[in-house]
Amino acid sequence: MQLEVGNIYEGKVTGITKFGAFVELEPGTTGMVHISEVANSFVNEIRDHLTEGQAVKVKVLSVGENGKISLSIKKAVDNPPPQHRDNGGRKPFNNTRGGDRRPAQQQEKAPMTPEAAFEDMMNRFKQSSEERMSDIKKNVDNKRRSQSRRK
Repeated sequence: MQLEVGNIYEGKVTGITKFGAFVELEPGTTGMVHISEVANSFVNEIRDHLTEGQAVKVKVLSVGENGKISLSIKKAVDNPPPQHRDNGGRKPFNNTRGGDRRPAQQQEKAPMTPEAAFEDMMNRFKQSSEERMSDIKKNVDNKRRSQSRRK
């Protein structure tokens, strides 16, 4: 069988690792589904979503010159239901400076492209990371000061 990028095929899960799952499309033709391509929600443990021997639909993302086949389960699904993270019952807020402080449900939002969503996620990660590093530096400085006072 000649695989075409973008086509959807049926396959069988033949192996599961911590970083992905191997899917046999036909005897002798196996591709890999990376953990990020298993589901539309965060996947911590692949075995929560897949089992060996399970029949799955996969979309061919790429076929490398070396014969490696990259597959996606989440992109093979027509219209997946939106996945929402549990926020503990709190209403999400727009935390931008000078931004609209109404709950997110009341704000009009233009649909985000995957690139814009990724950029937004990265900006929030950077901000959080910088805040944590600042806290760590303060703690280290406080410990150094208290040790120098003891001497």
